[in-house]
Amino acid sequence: MSHVVDENGFPPGEFIRDELEARGWTQEDLADIMGRPSNAVNRIINGTKAITPQTAKQLAAAFGTSAEVWMNLESAYRLALDRAKHHDVERRAALYSKVPVSDIVRRHWIAQCDTTDALEREVLRFLDIECLDDTPLLSAAARKSAEDTTPAQIAWLCRVKHLADAMPCPPFSPALVERHLDALHALTASEHEIRNVPRVLERMGIRFLVVQPLPRTKIDGYTLWIDDKPVIALSLRYDRIDGFWHTLAHELAHVRNGDRTPVDVDLVGPGRRRPADDIEQRANREASEWLVPPSLLESFMVRTRPRYSKRRIIQFANLHKIHPGIIVGQLQFREEIEWRHNREMLVSVRHILTESALTDGWGHVPQV
Repeated sequence: MSHVVDENGFPPGEFIRDELEARGWTQEDLADIMGRPSNAVNRIINGTKAITPQTAKQLAAAFGTSAEVWMNLESAYRLALDRAKHHDVERRAALYSKVPVSDIVRRHWIAQCDTTDALEREVLRFLDIECLDDTPLLSAAARKSAEDTTPAQIAWLCRVKHLADAMPCPPFSPALVERHLDALHALTASEHEIRNVPRVLERMGIRFLVVQPLPRTKIDGYTLWIDDKPVIALSLRYDRIDGFWHTLAHELAHVRNGDRTPVDVDLVGPGRRRPADDIEQRANREASEWLVPPSLLESFMVRTRPRYSKRRIIQFANLHKIHPGIIVGQLQFREEIEWRHNREMLVSVRHILTESALTDGWGHVPQV
């Protein structure tokens, strides 16, 4: 016998069949020769029973070969089976590297799948790509920042795009934005007015939605342009009135300036940082100035520091019809007061905003 180990890992039973055919033997004949039950020989030939060293010796004696031939054939076959299993593991690992699969299944962004093929189809559909080597086409800015964008952030951005694509698209123009700025600013006076933010943004021609962040994404907001029409998405990562208004005003500055920017991370909260990018610095500056004119805030600071009492902050806020929590947030960022001071003014707004805004998360699962 001149059989060698086949790289494709054909089951040894194929070679046993060849030997039986060459000799005109049946499986029952081989079972009698080996002194083994017929069903055992049948399982060996069908590959459901492994060839042991003892079986290899019997096959060698029956066919005039060496036991090593049959052990090598068996090893090659089992390794080939393992390679197929390992390939499946590699495919799933590639999918989990592309997106945080467990998180987006939990959020119902993709379906729970029983097979790797089905999971790959779901991930490709979600990312709107043909193969895993492709990059999701979100926007020029997202492509530009792809190297710095994590899989979880890309998944969040894709969900934003899916939802935005399904939303009605109101007429947009820069003139509409400027026309309704005062109406939007008027909503800063009370946390209860935040429920009207989506309505005013719609008048500007801006689609607005809220998507709960995925773990470890640090996303605060994003301005997405679809067919040259803006979409503003917020994560409400920090559920505070100052963080909400600063992030919204920051994204609105991007809209007014026509910026195509990467996703905005660490805009608010304890990890807030001053961006190095000129465009982001401008958006931060314009957001702060739109919320509270610098001349008013600086005059207040000169008159008040270092004793920023609750009464003085509330009086100043009421005078200029802006929520005191926004004043506290600005004073904290300017390091005029510590982060722990006046925290009771930094009220939660998510429960108010999600009453009127298209929301994904915190129990809301919109259908796309």
